[in-house]
Amino acid sequence: MKKVLRRFQTLPIRTRLAMLVAAAVAFGVAAVSVTCWFIVQGKLYQQLDSDLQKGKGPGGQIQQAQIAIINCTKNPQNTAGFFRNTYSQVVTENGKVCITDDSVGTVKITQADKDVIKKANVRELYFRNGTADDGTEVRVMTRYLAPTTNSAGEAGPDIGIVVAVPLKSTQKTLNDLALILLLVSGIGVIGAGAAGLAVARAGLRPVDKLTEAVEHVARTEDLSIRIPVEDDSEDEVARLSRSFNSMTSSLASSRELQQQLIADAGHELRTPLTSLRTNIELLTRSEETGRPIPPEDRKALLASVKAQMTELASLIGDLQELSRSEGQRGERVQVVSFQDTVEAALRRARLRGPELTINADLQPWYVRAEPSALERAIVNILDNAVKFSPDGGTIEVELGSGILTVRDHGPGIPAEELPHVFDRFWRSPSARALPGSGLGLSIVARTVEEAGGEVTLARADGGGTVATVRLPGAPTAPPEAP
Repeated sequence: MKKVLRRFQTLPIRTRLAMLVAAAVAFGVAAVSVTCWFIVQGKLYQQLDSDLQKGKGPGGQIQQAQIAIINCTKNPQNTAGFFRNTYSQVVTENGKVCITDDSVGTVKITQADKDVIKKANVRELYFRNGTADDGTEVRVMTRYLAPTTNSAGEAGPDIGIVVAVPLKSTQKTLNDLALILLLVSGIGVIGAGAAGLAVARAGLRPVDKLTEAVEHVARTEDLSIRIPVEDDSEDEVARLSRSFNSMTSSLASSRELQQQLIADAGHELRTPLTSLRTNIELLTRSEETGRPIPPEDRKALLASVKAQMTELASLIGDLQELSRSEGQRGERVQVVSFQDTVEAALRRARLRGPELTINADLQPWYVRAEPSALERAIVNILDNAVKFSPDGGTIEVELGSGILTVRDHGPGIPAEELPHVFDRFWRSPSARALPGSGLGLSIVARTVEEAGGEVTLARADGGGTVATVRLPGAPTAPPEAP
């Protein structure tokens, strides 16, 4: 059975649907056919039983049956046309049989017949199927008549009448009906299978289109393909088609962003690599030609090489951060003290801008985020503030109720540039001479969004820029799970 089920599951869906429809129709047709056959059989038997009852004979049948029993021999007894053209016989309670002269044969007596005859003074009709002595199948009726009496008026055994008619015509009708029902059922099952196959093909046509689309994408990597779906269709195939269209659209967008990232990264990497190659070639040529570079110029070249290597390392780190999958980031999410994270970022910022004054007012707040990513995002915001602050300037940092603000007193960001500050590799024209990859604020935006918050940059009153980070959380840490 398991092998059959496994074999069935390997068949195409349309074939399975057609087979299931055919099986369901076959079951229904079989149930109706069998029910119809038994109903017709019952009606025919009722008609036979009615005919047998109508042939019970005139009122003198009891007297004639008694005479037949008294004068009973092996030869048929004259009962004056008691039952014509039937299997008719008089039977005593002990099973003695007297054949009437107009009977066409004898019927085998059963114990049930004797039991009916023994019920004296009870007029009961008993019907059954039986077999005549000549092998003919018959419909039998047994009826109690009365006790017999002899010439002296003494009571004798109870007697009954057993009458039967052949079932040949009835069985032929039933056999013909069974054949007709079988043919109709077969035609119905075949038609149902064909209809099920046609319906399956029509219903699975969208699935065929979806399969062709998937095979086309796998073969050509063309993510622009779309499956047409009716707007008002809400069936499972339409939902699957919409999901496929949404998936290919997301993949196409992801590929476009990936290609853009690669192109932008290549562009950003080209500048430091070119500078590195130039400086290293100068140093190499000096060694090969034996013409030493003046100590001050050599020191400047080495400092430039070191700066370019630092910039490359920072860019590669930013690219690695952006390339991490969402699943990799989600595995390290935990409850984090926002206050402690900002304090750790402030320590790093003070080292990078020792000449600046950084004032901080931090209140406790706990959020769900990846600790290292959140600290990197805050460091990027503070780095921008340090980078654009004038010498001896001041930076104000405040944290309260989950809102972190970082305000510097630098030149500020022009209003027309504010919509682009969180784009990858975007750098303000006025800041392109400064170190940086243009990925810092993009990393900040993504990290804050993954933590369920939002980040904005705006011009501050009186000059400078104010960065605002809002993160959902609570002022106290949640209790640890037991």
